[in-house]
Amino acid sequence: MNIVIIKYNAGNIESLSNALLRLGIQAEITGDHEKIKAADKVIFPGVGEASTTMAYLKKEGLDQLIPSLTQPVLGICLGLQLMCSHSEEGNTQCLGIFEEQVKRFVPQPGMEFSTKVPHMGWNTISSLKSELFDPSLDNQYFYFVHSYYATVGEHTAAVCDYINPFSAALKKDNFYATQFHPEKSGSVGSKLLENFLKI
Repeated sequence: MNIVIIKYNAGNIESLSNALLRLGIQAEITGDHEKIKAADKVIFPGVGEASTTMAYLKKEGLDQLIPSLTQPVLGICLGLQLMCSHSEEGNTQCLGIFEEQVKRFVPQPGMEFSTKVPHMGWNTISSLKSELFDPSLDNQYFYFVHSYYATVGEHTAAVCDYINPFSAALKKDNFYATQFHPEKSGSVGSKLLENFLKI
């Protein structure tokens, strides 16, 4: 299976590559448009800041390429946020694959210490709705690190609750995305990556 991880100026690619290696998959890390288009499946991961990352995607033409892909595509963390329509982080127009908006977590008054931002650590997901998930993953704990979140909307494929309910996963056509890091989520994260590879 030809799996490509999109290379761009956002971190966390090596840990994802290692997680796929544990599943027996040697993924190619590349920003080459032809290799990305030829892949069986594409993963768009990332840790970083929305506006500078979108500027890089535009410079490399990836802002046009990614929404045009027809094979299964999986966005992770910043990848999910950049696949949405707009992010409050840097007032950034994103790729517009999903209509959902990306907003900053704002704790309720007096709750700043009990609900710190960023949302960091293990949390459960529910209301699962895509081929990424099977019943064994309902209410399981996944690993999150983020200060911004995608709102709940038409393309929400899983929900998590921190300060308010948000989209832990999104799905539209051949595009899938998770706010959590499956590559850092132990056996349940491995199961989700396996499910993606089977789509």
